[in-house]
Amino acid sequence: MQEAKKENEVVILPDDIVTVTKMNHLTEVQHMKKMNTKATIKKLDKNRYAELSTGEIKEFKHIENRSESYNSLRQTFKKIRYLINNNFTGQKNELFVTLTYAENMTDNKRLYTDIKKFMMKFRYRYPDIDYLSIVEPQGRGAWHAHILIRFNAVKSIYVPFKDVSGMWGNGDVTVDRLAGIDNIGAYVSAYLADVELTEETLYAAFRDESSVVEKEVDGQKKRFVKGGRLHMYPPGMNLYRKSKGIEFPERKKMLYKNAKKAVGSAEPHYSKRYDIETDDFENTVQYEQYNSKRNNIQ
Repeated sequence: MQEAKKENEVVILPDDIVTVTKMNHLTEVQHMKKMNTKATIKKLDKNRYAELSTGEIKEFKHIENRSESYNSLRQTFKKIRYLINNNFTGQKNELFVTLTYAENMTDNKRLYTDIKKFMMKFRYRYPDIDYLSIVEPQGRGAWHAHILIRFNAVKSIYVPFKDVSGMWGNGDVTVDRLAGIDNIGAYVSAYLADVELTEETLYAAFRDESSVVEKEVDGQKKRFVKGGRLHMYPPGMNLYRKSKGIEFPERKKMLYKNAKKAVGSAEPHYSKRYDIETDDFENTVQYEQYNSKRNNIQ
């Protein structure tokens, strides 16, 4: 019996063109459906545009925070997931470091200066590494940073906690391994958008149409507001920085039936549909993710 199609799922036909992204044990298949060009304006410069129907010159309304530019944020988070999953798989020569401040530090310029100083010290002590740093606002608005580090010359590494703490010197430090996590990109990036629901974040977290989800963190179930962190990102802020050895995955276009051959008999472990709408076009995106590590789980 054929399985009923999910309500938000778009059927991908065998001869549809899809984009395939291979990242170690993860494969993503993405299909764009019915792109409709609906351009009604012509951009003149960063502040002005012309209405094509009337010729009237108008001014753009610039966004006040990044939650008003969700499509842009989605693309940024996707890039972060791609970079993580293409370069980190939870091996013994990888570390996941989180840097926080003792005070309520909200200056993003100081944040990047402090991260740069930390990485200079770290690379002086351990020169043959590559890293990806990602910044994140906490519920109270203070900044902290997550840094994934890969030691290229060894298969296993031990870094004393006191060394890392001494290099930072601005507050608390945690040093973890990500062994056992089969989708590190999703694990790390999920918390860039969502905020834990506490008395401190209750009022500020609910913006526009937010929803509460339950996640397990360190063995405990906690509630998070989906998208509750988006309004905390200033427009134009670079959320991540990387060393030269951290590379984006190769993306290939092919027929969907050929992509299915590449993943064998496996069914997608995750699928999602979302709509993109701008002043110029509408598009529906359907993507599937295949995880070969989960194929071996009975």
